[in-house]
Amino acid sequence: MLQPNHLNFLSLINFKNDKKDQMNVLLIGSGGREHAIAWKLSQSDLLDQLYIAPGNPGTAQCGNNVPIGVNDFEKMATFVAQNKIDMVIVGPEDPLVNGISDYFKSHPQLSQVPVIGPSKVGAQLEGSKDFAKQFMQRQGIPTAQYRSFTLQTIESAKAFLKELKPPYVLKADGLAAGKGVVILSDYEQACNELFEMLSGKFGSAGNTVVIEEFLSGIEMSVFVLTDGISYKILPSAKDYKRIGDGDTGLNTGGMGAVSPVSFADAAFMKKVEERIIKPTVNGLASENIDYKGFIFFGLINCDGEPFVIEYNTRMGDPETEVVMPRLQSDLLEHLVALAEGKLADEEVVIDSRYAVTVMMVSGGYPGEYKKGFEITGLNSISHSIAFQAGTTDKNGKIVTSGGRVISVTSYGQTLDQALNKSYNSVEKISFDGAYFRRDIGQDL
Repeated sequence: MLQPNHLNFLSLINFKNDKKDQMNVLLIGSGGREHAIAWKLSQSDLLDQLYIAPGNPGTAQCGNNVPIGVNDFEKMATFVAQNKIDMVIVGPEDPLVNGISDYFKSHPQLSQVPVIGPSKVGAQLEGSKDFAKQFMQRQGIPTAQYRSFTLQTIESAKAFLKELKPPYVLKADGLAAGKGVVILSDYEQACNELFEMLSGKFGSAGNTVVIEEFLSGIEMSVFVLTDGISYKILPSAKDYKRIGDGDTGLNTGGMGAVSPVSFADAAFMKKVEERIIKPTVNGLASENIDYKGFIFFGLINCDGEPFVIEYNTRMGDPETEVVMPRLQSDLLEHLVALAEGKLADEEVVIDSRYAVTVMMVSGGYPGEYKKGFEITGLNSISHSIAFQAGTTDKNGKIVTSGGRVISVTSYGQTLDQALNKSYNSVEKISFDGAYFRRDIGQDL
């Protein structure tokens, strides 16, 4: 039987002055994002024990991995009770969309354990493109014009496509592992792709497809922490989705990232804050949507004007691998304040240096690829941080277990300095079929 949590969370209010009551934290996830978050959490004076479920060999260097799947809420609850966990931090989107925050909040014995992540309704900002678009429309947040369609309304969808100028943007409404957005220049191809999406190409995620106008510009990501009332802006970043140099080839989960973003100056960020961040946080509150956690704003800069491409309800990957290294203040302290509704009192301190990350991926990714190749050279990295993503431990050796394998992050006083460090470190790491883009940051 589950035991009541050993610590009423309200007592954490005194943690800044009483470090003996340290926290046990459970971090959910297993990728490079979670390794970067675990790396940052492990530096906190507030931390006692850090557990990562299920984690990877990299996170094991920062805490204790536990073999619990990200959607196994019942097993998580048992672990939280038995190990006197004081906070649960959710890395990936799946458990958020599946309602992990609501699960803990409604649990008779664990409702006092804060979960850093929005409610199931709040997570629909990421879980449903149509939900997010309707929210932006209600709150007057700048985004591309759009309409949503199902298989039953496909003829109307084709007519709407004809009204738009190419290229055509088609988005699966639900979660599709980062692969649910298709951009095509040919009308007939767009109609064929639309039919495939609505017919099950992305499973139930494509039961509804959002068609929107194409916005031309340069993309970037902005991250905030919010307690549902106030917010704090974290370092901005730009990631690189395409597999090939020069932004060519298929979309991936991300091939690298840069922070800060050169064009995101004070004037541009003021527009972002006034037109996008404030209306989003205020809109969530006005619509009584329970939201305590990270908000990821996928933005596009169109001739100096910011528009929202998408929301994510967690930190991005690989952007987290440059955002966390630039966060100088205590992440866990910020999260305690967030859970208490006192985020407004926090001071977020940002490192002025550049941080860049280069993602090493398996040969064939984002298509078919082989796993199980030994990774060598990790111990030779001294001027960078190697955040592990698709790795596992096999008989004491680190081997590949995913498409995106290692994210190599470096600091620099200039962008070029940081890039040179990361690329020098990448050359020291090897595994069969290893591939990486050689032009990260060059467009800036």
